[in-house]
Amino acid sequence: MMAKTVVATGASSGLGFEAVKQLLQQTQPYRFILGARNLRATQAAYDGLKYDSTKHTVSILPLELTDLRGVKSFAQQALERLGGDNLDILFLNAGMNKPATEPGPNGSKWCESLVVNHLSQHYLMHVLEEKLCQSHSRVVVVSSGIIRNIRDQNPGTLDIDLKAGSGASAFVVYSASKFAQLLSAHWWRRRLGNCGEVVAVSPGLVPGTGLGRYLNIKVDANSLPDAKSVDEGAKSLLQAFTRDDLPSDPEQIFLSGGNWWPKNVYSLSLDKALQEKWSPSKEQIEKEEIIPTASSPPL
Repeated sequence: MMAKTVVATGASSGLGFEAVKQLLQQTQPYRFILGARNLRATQAAYDGLKYDSTKHTVSILPLELTDLRGVKSFAQQALERLGGDNLDILFLNAGMNKPATEPGPNGSKWCESLVVNHLSQHYLMHVLEEKLCQSHSRVVVVSSGIIRNIRDQNPGTLDIDLKAGSGASAFVVYSASKFAQLLSAHWWRRRLGNCGEVVAVSPGLVPGTGLGRYLNIKVDANSLPDAKSVDEGAKSLLQAFTRDDLPSDPEQIFLSGGNWWPKNVYSLSLDKALQEKWSPSKEQIEKEEIIPTASSPPL
């Protein structure tokens, strides 16, 4: 069998690591290009899996999602590794759950969670867009049911809550940033059209990941009847890799618990003007986040 190529964010630990681990146990060969902040620790974690390296390959490249320049470098290195080969699946799993109490990373006007959960991965898709279209890739966006809980059920609150130093709580920021991410998923579904597929998928409630490391609370998984293990959550995510029953309605893109959610569950995200607002162009991101372009000197 020909190897399927996966480029992924957020696969150093937690659900992303578990999802890749499960794929490395399959007979289908996989070629992974993974972005990671801590290269040494991530390499050690994958070396410890003892997977069949004659069948699968795992390449780990530096990626710091709070630095849009690093995102651009990662994308360019991934494209070099791919060469003329297809990019079968882009797995956007990186996430952060942190209050907006600090200045934005690298001078950004946005809080760190918005940059990590949405803006950086939206920009990554821009840089990879030509390869995505050439490959007819599937883009798997790891979302969350928390998108239903934006403050006051009013998308206008995103402009306030997602600003750096807004003081918004981790719950409010996570809901808002994942909602912005879903807006981007809709936007890319429309933009790619027939040359790519975009699926948003929720792993369900999985308290055993590192997503809550910035929260000053402890969650007892035994007190949450709907909680899933990391293993179960990863299996839910992997459904989005292989499902071939994508709904004919291009707006029905949300997969959770094995089911395609009806659009009324996430109706607020279907506003095309709102999708445009929170899906800035590559040029706009590079201008506002101070990323050097071909015509500008390096910083």
